[in-house]
Amino acid sequence: MNLRLCLARLYLPAGLRKRKLEELLRLTARAFDAAPPSVEGLSLEGTRRRYAEFSQEVAERALGRPEGLTTIRERLFDEALHLGREIARELGVSTRQEAMTAARILYRGLEIDLRGDDQGDIVIRRCSFSRQYSPEVCRLISALDEGILSGLAGGGELEFEQRLTEGADCCRAHFSFPGAP
Repeated sequence: MNLRLCLARLYLPAGLRKRKLEELLRLTARAFDAAPPSVEGLSLEGTRRRYAEFSQEVAERALGRPEGLTTIRERLFDEALHLGREIARELGVSTRQEAMTAARILYRGLEIDLRGDDQGDIVIRRCSFSRQYSPEVCRLISALDEGILSGLAGGGELEFEQRLTEGADCCRAHFSFPGAP
């Protein structure tokens, strides 16, 4: 594992985590064509709560207009893909395992316990959003997960098999890395 990723695994300053969360908030707002809420003066935890409330609100509104959902999913994916690529460059991600390690670091900052292996198998035992999101909101917002992982790994596809929001004891998903059979 490269040094930058190793260091990020051990410690990421709260200020950096908050800036990345604010970036996630802005890109989510752009995807939904909505104004992002202010997070000025909020702690990292306060920003995380504001993000959860905001993303739930805009997703529920979008679910009421099903004709635009495909476009929103594409925007969420594209916006997150750029963020994933940027983070992969910053952390020097070059292998499958490094992509999964970077994902674990990122998701830990969102209070999501994501564990993935270099075969693409992912288990999420705890997710701070699962208490707030409905299954429908979770399915829509997961386009962000698809984009971020694809950006970190240089391509690929994410498919969920089960979700906490649907009553499962954990989320299970598989990420098909680019070039994998």
